[in-house]
Amino acid sequence: MAITKPSSGPDPILLTLFANRFMSVAEAMGRSLQQTSISTNIKERLDFSCALFAPDGDLVANAPFIPIHLGSMSFAVKYQMKLHGKELKDGDVLMTNSPHAGGSHLPDITIITPVFDKGTNEIIFFTASRGHHADIGGILPGSMPPTSVNIFEEGAEIVSLKIVDGGMFDKKGLYEYMVEKPAQYPGSSGCRNIKDVESDLKAQIAANHKGVQLIRAIVDDYSLETVQEYMYHIRTNAENSVRSLLRDVVKQSGTNSLSAVDYLDDGTPIQLKVEINEEEGSAVLDFEGTGCEVRGNLNAPISVVHSAVIYCMRAMLNVDIPLNAGCLVPIEIKIPKKSLLSPSRTAAVCGGNVLTSQRIVDVVLKAFHACAASQGCTNNLTFGTGGKDKNGVAIAGWGYYETIAGGSGGGSGWHGTSGVHTHITNTRIGDVEILERRYPVLIHRFGLRPGSAGKGKWNGGDGVIREFEFMQGMQVSILSERRTRAPYGMAGGEPAMMGRNTWIKQRRAEDGDIPEEASEEDLGPRYVNIGGKATVFMGKGDRLLIETPGGGGWGRPDEGQLEATDEYKHPWEARGSFAERAAAQAGF
Repeated sequence: MAITKPSSGPDPILLTLFANRFMSVAEAMGRSLQQTSISTNIKERLDFSCALFAPDGDLVANAPFIPIHLGSMSFAVKYQMKLHGKELKDGDVLMTNSPHAGGSHLPDITIITPVFDKGTNEIIFFTASRGHHADIGGILPGSMPPTSVNIFEEGAEIVSLKIVDGGMFDKKGLYEYMVEKPAQYPGSSGCRNIKDVESDLKAQIAANHKGVQLIRAIVDDYSLETVQEYMYHIRTNAENSVRSLLRDVVKQSGTNSLSAVDYLDDGTPIQLKVEINEEEGSAVLDFEGTGCEVRGNLNAPISVVHSAVIYCMRAMLNVDIPLNAGCLVPIEIKIPKKSLLSPSRTAAVCGGNVLTSQRIVDVVLKAFHACAASQGCTNNLTFGTGGKDKNGVAIAGWGYYETIAGGSGGGSGWHGTSGVHTHITNTRIGDVEILERRYPVLIHRFGLRPGSAGKGKWNGGDGVIREFEFMQGMQVSILSERRTRAPYGMAGGEPAMMGRNTWIKQRRAEDGDIPEEASEEDLGPRYVNIGGKATVFMGKGDRLLIETPGGGGWGRPDEGQLEATDEYKHPWEARGSFAERAAAQAGF
């Protein structure tokens, strides 16, 4: 359905009202998804996003979920529109996760539901949700293999599946795509726990339906014409805010040409040049000079690059507006072909979404001189059992996935924050009590990593220490960055400490690491640095010690430490599953 551009300016009260009504739709979808899902990833870690999209596929509004999801989901909606055209009908729901079709990486499955006008039967909105599922097949439990070199090793890839057709759930099609097809690739397995994945997908479908009901209620209250008029005004407001930001950047920096470069741990450069047109309030972000596609999995789909940029634009705005498509209207993004930011169809991408995206954010914020580097990593840990044995026989199993916090960078007027998920992640870490209850692991240490922050006039935040003990043998994988290149400081601030992953291995006769004439010291555990990207079979009693990077400092340390201004001081708030449950109960 075409959107008619409004002829008059918005009423400021109605503009605020509609911005909050649209956001409330996404928030209600999120609450529904969290309450009806069963996986630790979605229910506890909150690794999901819900959003509302215009009939042309542009992002209208979202709740503060996962930034890397929100910027790229629009690509997925537009791809499905192009693929299905006018074939969609009321009661249809689409499922996709392919990076080629607007996805981020394969574990992030997007569910898209069209909203039809009751009178004209035309599409007036889309509701969509994206959730990270703990296992969708591939060569390793958790479907985030640090050693993957092509997309077939990372699990099920779905360009488009009508998971609900006219109100009928396609269970057979889901099993085919999630279990049978991934297992056809040598060395790969199908989904190791299809029942959990199916249950969470149904929760996503239900959350989308909740959004459909709420947006129809808003249309009934105000009329479709008014609702879509203010949808346009909200996007225009975001566009104008970004244009003002770009003009201010030129005035403050004294130049309309900005540039920055940073490197992945393997030495691959991510280079950016920004040219700002002060008169128009527009900018061209050109990533020419960025390294070519890599053999590993740090390739980032184009949709992920756009997500990182739209997040940066919104983060630098000092106004309270919903993140939406208007933020990118004044921005032209140029991505060199055949680079790791525009990878080929079969390139491995599971690390690009969670690691390369962080480096893109650091490069953009560095170019704009906004703040020092964050930890620049999400410290992706997966472990589990099952899959194909050495004879190719499929064995039932399970997978667990989590991301681990670090430090954020300091800036002009504030210290970085310690022990937080930074920038594009915004997830919660798994609660120790729930993790130990559901999985055969013990957490020996979980706390801040003192001294890991970069020093400066404004310090960065400290990283964290998290130590696991595995109570049975299982495959354990870590996918991380900033293990060889430290998060940078700015304006004379010092860099933060790099991260480190250490396997504390118990000696075993079957492993051949017990000397014949062993002293008591020789019988102690071995400490093995496994590097930033590794997969190891860990036996019973083995431990994994993860030390995450801090955030860089801002300003020279000899300028003296300062207290953060009131503008950047935030009162302590209870967090975690118990606080979330109390808040949810208070909402009913």
